[in-house]
Amino acid sequence: MELITLGSIMSMKKGKKPKVMSRVNKSGYVPYVDIKAFEDRIIDNYADPEDCLLCEDGDILIVCDGSRSGLVGKAIAGAVGSTLAVISAKGCSNDYLYYFLQSLYTMLNTKKKGTGTPHLNPEILKNAKLVVPPLPEQKRIVSRIEELFSQLDASVADLQAAKKRLKVYRQAVLKEAFEGIDAPIKRLEDLCYFITKGTTPPKTSITNSDTGIPFIKVYNLTFNNTLDFSIDPTFIDEDTHRGFLSRSITLPGDVLMNIVGPPMGKVSIVPDTYPEWNINQAIVRFRCLDDLDNKYLAYYLGYVGTVEKMKSKAKATAGQFNLTLEICRNLTIPVPSYSQQEEIVTEIESRLSVCDSIEQTVDTALQQAEALRQSILKQAFEGGL
Repeated sequence: MELITLGSIMSMKKGKKPKVMSRVNKSGYVPYVDIKAFEDRIIDNYADPEDCLLCEDGDILIVCDGSRSGLVGKAIAGAVGSTLAVISAKGCSNDYLYYFLQSLYTMLNTKKKGTGTPHLNPEILKNAKLVVPPLPEQKRIVSRIEELFSQLDASVADLQAAKKRLKVYRQAVLKEAFEGIDAPIKRLEDLCYFITKGTTPPKTSITNSDTGIPFIKVYNLTFNNTLDFSIDPTFIDEDTHRGFLSRSITLPGDVLMNIVGPPMGKVSIVPDTYPEWNINQAIVRFRCLDDLDNKYLAYYLGYVGTVEKMKSKAKATAGQFNLTLEICRNLTIPVPSYSQQEEIVTEIESRLSVCDSIEQTVDTALQQAEALRQSILKQAFEGGL
């Protein structure tokens, strides 16, 4: 059979935001199917179906806007979210189309347009080539994909379970380090330079070019005190850094923590990769005075006991926590001598070094599993299965 372009058989209808929505499932309302709904199968919003694009159970949805552009999922019956589109193709079963679109994800997600909010480029989608075999052959290919994915998913589940055990161990180490310290209790406001957060810069000042000032977002923060600026790095221009965002100029050695979640407790120490950085509105910056070791502070902020203490004072709306600067500034911490802080940090790092090494191995294995998943899909649609 010959290759054809997806656009020659494809139908794609974009969703839109309903005029009337509610957190309560009122009579006549339907589930509002957004990314969370089709990815996690969780409905937390409902819509008046009037003037909405409706979908049925099992319809194929694709993300058109945002960092997950190109992500494909199956719908729950309801109103299609404004960042999604319903997609179908003549002659293709839903499952065959679903897996074919999954095979395009890397290409669709890495060839985004613009430097602001990423958008799916429909031309790339339309120009994708595929073979459309008879439905029995489509069914056989889908069956083989699912058989291989089932084996792969079992391995991934084992790796994810290992990560959870490492997380429990990490928190056990921090609990032992910080609970019961016989030392003066002080507020962070008295131990740091001015504690502040970032803000949202004008869109025109943001660039993906590394000629400006690196701009840190929550997804760059981690749970092991390192900063991962390899994830969608963005930059702002020098004028915005010195002017509009001057209060949140960030330097190597500063400790950063997310103040919007879940998840909460992401903490990173700024490296010296660049002489200066800046941060967005969901991150708070701590710059330690001489009496407080920045690694000691970072481990303390990442300890679940500290996280829960802050969450208990935070504003929570629809499952989202928002820490205020007041909560951050008034947070208390046991402060032994500087040399004792260094000893505590050394002991923590000694015990966590093996943990971090294992976690890195697990993460590598998870990345390889995802690469294998894409390889299976590639083979499936090139006649290799």
